[in-house]
Amino acid sequence: MTLLHDHDLARAFDDASRSYDRLTALNPGYRTDLFRSARRLGLPDGGRGLRVLDLGCGTGASTRALLRAAPYARITAADASAGMLARARAKRWPPTVRFTHRPAEDLTAADGPYDAVFAAYLFRNVTRPGAVLETVRALLVPGGRLLVHEYTLSGSPLHRALWHAVCRGVVLPAGTLAGDRGLYRHLWRSVLDFDTAPVFAERIRGAGFRSVRTLPVAGWQTGIVHTFLARSGPGPAATETP
Repeated sequence: MTLLHDHDLARAFDDASRSYDRLTALNPGYRTDLFRSARRLGLPDGGRGLRVLDLGCGTGASTRALLRAAPYARITAADASAGMLARARAKRWPPTVRFTHRPAEDLTAADGPYDAVFAAYLFRNVTRPGAVLETVRALLVPGGRLLVHEYTLSGSPLHRALWHAVCRGVVLPAGTLAGDRGLYRHLWRSVLDFDTAPVFAERIRGAGFRSVRTLPVAGWQTGIVHTFLARSGPGPAATETP
């Protein structure tokens, strides 16, 4: 199957936006895992005085997780899909949260600076993930924090087989019923075609980040979804996998 890219992928998300929240609700722990990852950013004092970018915010689930973890931060939430953003904007938000229609590939250093960037389920859906990582590093203040929450298989055949089973048994049937089979076939294959967790951690290092750490997600997604923490600017050049 040919994966969707750029404008074709954004249009597919536009079409799927009406049912996206209902389908993600079928995933046990989806919102809990996002909140746990947002807390792993470790923003001090509830984010008071800090600027945070939610890159690839979708319908706002990741934005809500950030707001819970850092209620005093100024959050900018960006996405390439106008349909997903419309769903996000329709929800209730404090004045410290704003949304912008921007593909990750179109960001430049001039859009910053930010103290932290949170990117959930984004990087496997961009055409040039390494280039986007370099842009994110340029957006961050020295020592700024990056957290990526992403479907990245461990490399184990067991976890790959589990992902196949979940997609065939749950994801594709649900996406087909919603009328968005093409998008959910893309999401299935995009995980298989993307970096494994160790390879993605090295990709982050290659983009100039330091202190890269790979953390697992609990439950059935262990070995399928990982959280990656990193810092921009000076710091110990080490990749740790607890």
